[in-house]
This record gives sequence, structure tokens and C-alpha cells, in this order.
Amino acid sequence: MPYPETYYAGAYWGPRQESAEACARRAVAFLDLLAACDPFLAHWNKIPKPRGRGRKTPLMPPDLSILTEAYRRGVNREPGGPPIEDLGLTVSAYNDGIGEDFVSLMMRCGSYAKGMSNACVLSLPSEGENAERVLTSSVLMEVVRSMALAWAPDWAVAMSHAYRDMDDRQDTQDMWLGWVTYLARHRGTVPPLPAPVRIEPVEDKGMLIVLTPERFTVSNPEHVALARRVRELLDRAGLLRPLRGES
Repeated sequence: MPYPETYYAGAYWGPRQESAEACARRAVAFLDLLAACDPFLAHWNKIPKPRGRGRKTPLMPPDLSILTEAYRRGVNREPGGPPIEDLGLTVSAYNDGIGEDFVSLMMRCGSYAKGMSNACVLSLPSEGENAERVLTSSVLMEVVRSMALAWAPDWAVAMSHAYRDMDDRQDTQDMWLGWVTYLARHRGTVPPLPAPVRIEPVEDKGMLIVLTPERFTVSNPEHVALARRVRELLDRAGLLRPLRGES
């Protein structure tokens, strides 16, 4: 029996120096927005440091002081050495699910080192009732929209690992095209795209591009062909360039 196609959502932005409190404010906004997307995405616990040992720290409902302290503790450092502040701050979390319902969340913010990027990456359930409900274009549009509103990324995506891995061009570009993709306004104007692609604004911040209303899978050759065509059009419009040096 083949393994199910697995999915994730991620938001990415270039160097942006931010304090622990500023990162925490973004995380509070994101967790609140994420919880509204689906009940499955409304329960999170902080992964303790170091090495994942320590008591469980619930992050819901999100509390600014708790998340600010979590980001302060999430600074990068060599063992026993001083903090490496320009590498940013990271808070990781997990839900209470097991098996196919276990999901994780990584929120890295405040990195301003040259050549480094910041990211918020959310794994998604693979099978079962929660996956059937979450892995829909309507829910993933809201997940990516939440990332766009909270983190102000250069781009964000919800996609399958299988599609990311099968397209060689995705390995050599800084930006990937997925089932649902967000492009910040500063990247340029989204050109007309073929049906059934849907384009929606995210306030005045950028645009969402949804390739298919049904679940995007690599086993469907029409889905793959559509994704490649849309990628060509976006690339031709200059929207898939690498992250800029500042954000």
C-alpha cells in the first residue's frame, strides 16, 4: 500500500532584525489566526530546550509574556557561548496528536545575518478525519493567509512534499510554487492565470494563488501540468526571483 502524500505550509522572508517581543507579537497574532482556521490547529505546546526535555508549556491561548520569554530563550548560541543574535530567535511547538495527527510548528524570527532567512513552517496531518478536513483548498487558503498577515513574509506556500521533491527547478530556486501560494505585493503583479486557478488579495499585502479547488496531488498529471504552466507564467513575470537581501 503506497504511503499517503504529505503536506506542509511555510512562510519565508529575508533578513529582518526584530526583538523577542516583536517576534512574540507576530506569533500571538499567528496562533490566534491559525486557531480560527480549524479546531485541529488550535492546540499547541512549546517544545522545551535543550533537547526537548522539560515540562509541557501550553501556548494556547497565546500569551505575549510567555512567548516573549520563549523567544528570548530561543536565541542561537554555541554550547556555553554567548548568543549569536543575528541568527534570530526560534520557538518550536507541537500539538497533542499521535501518529498521523501529530503536527509540529517552527517559528524563526528576527534573523538579520547576510544570506539568512526567517521562516514559519507548519507540518500538516497525513491521514484520518483531521487530514480530510484540513487538507482542503478552503482551509489551506486561510492557513497561508494567516501566515501572510502575521509574519509579513516575502512568500508563503501550502504544498505536498512529493511535488516539492519531484520538480528539479524547485531545488534551484529560492521560491516554490505550491497548491496554495502567497506572493507579497512588492514582488510584482500576478499575471492572468489559466482556469481553474483562483487569485485572491490578502488585504493590501499581496495575492493568494490557488491552483486547484480539489486536493493537489502528484498522482494527477493534470495537476502537475497546470502547476508547471503557472510556474512558467509567474517566472516570466519576474515573480519567482530569490528573496531580496532586506525585508
